[in-house]
Amino acid sequence: MKTLQYLFMSLAVMLLASPAFAQDAAANAGSQWVPLAAGLGMALAAGLCGLGQGRATASAAEALARNPGARPGIFIFLILGLAFIESLALFTFVIIFLKVK
Repeated sequence: MKTLQYLFMSLAVMLLASPAFAQDAAANAGSQWVPLAAGLGMALAAGLCGLGQGRATASAAEALARNPGARPGIFIFLILGLAFIESLALFTFVIIFLKVK
């Protein structure tokens, strides 16, 4: 419990101290790492979303194998879950388009 408390206290200090270390836009205008970071972020988001979709589909297939009569309920929640997982990758894609100039 104490370690969790120390973790949250340190996170709060880091988040509160971040404006003190902020730089103006002119000092950071020539950053060459933004496209690389955006590509790595999109690759990470797409890969993890793919893993999540694979696990969701595997679980749905296993559930259908155990109880074929529950197909309509499983199908609805499977499609809803896959849509939510895919939306995470699309949000990352939109954020990359907004940040990379």
